[in-house]
Amino acid sequence: MDALTAMRLRRTVREFEPGKSISKETLETIADAGRVAATAINIQPWEFVIITNRDMLKKMADLAEYGKHLASASAAIAVLCKDSPFYLEDGCAATQNMLVAATALGIASAWIDGEKKEYGAAMKQLLGAPAEIKLVSIIALGYSNDETTPEKRPLEEVIHWEKFLM
Repeated sequence: MDALTAMRLRRTVREFEPGKSISKETLETIADAGRVAATAINIQPWEFVIITNRDMLKKMADLAEYGKHLASASAAIAVLCKDSPFYLEDGCAATQNMLVAATALGIASAWIDGEKKEYGAAMKQLLGAPAEIKLVSIIALGYSNDETTPEKRPLEEVIHWEKFLM
């Protein structure tokens, strides 16, 4: 699947087929897409923790306010960044790359909030991350049980030429 098609097809999925695993190679390919993301002044502050253990995914689901679907996910990737001037932008670029890569590989995904949530510190501790590391996001991964496709705003509604005009 080409990149533009993957971007158009990507959507958040919170219902996964239970018990269906994702290969190590596929998970590494998804993480590698994060590794090659755009990064301010080439800092590359990211570290990725890939989680496939069912008990760990359930513990993460218990912590994450809007991540209960982690319990049924096949895997998750936590995107952590060393503190740097642009850690959030860099971590979000890596996250988006991984979401698109997952779609291109036939894997459904959901972006779950990290650092700014109340559970951020507890999640980092569960993942074994040092306190100074920032948890940018958690990506739930699996095979979709949800066939809905949400509508996107038409291009004409979101483009402004030369100046923002409503």
